[in-house]
Amino acid sequence: MGEFNHTLMDSLGMKIISKDKNLVVISMPVDHRTHQPFGYLHGGASVALAETAASIGATLHVDLKENNIFGIEINANHIKSIRNGTVTAKASPIHIGKSTMVWEIKITDENDQLICISRSTVGIISKKK
Repeated sequence: MGEFNHTLMDSLGMKIISKDKNLVVISMPVDHRTHQPFGYLHGGASVALAETAASIGATLHVDLKENNIFGIEINANHIKSIRNGTVTAKASPIHIGKSTMVWEIKITDENDQLICISRSTVGIISKKK
């Protein structure tokens, strides 16, 4: 995974499928790493996947030499449960501003059934002091 070794992405098995300013696609396995104690996909794992997709998308809109990207707020509605397989997040921007961005993230299973829908607000913070 290169630059994402030893990160939460690596720990949860996330893989970037594609990334573009208008659509970021990331997959994540539903297995022992992402289960809650009763064997279903943990809602927190879904939220981590959603925020990761939004944050990667946000980085494509800024100069990372000049700015940092930080999640400010995220919400998630867990629509359907899943025990195994792979989920895929598709993140697209709703608002691209000078200091904030808002992203919508849809997480689906292998049959394209909606598992979770999320919205993330991302802050753009200048590295200049």
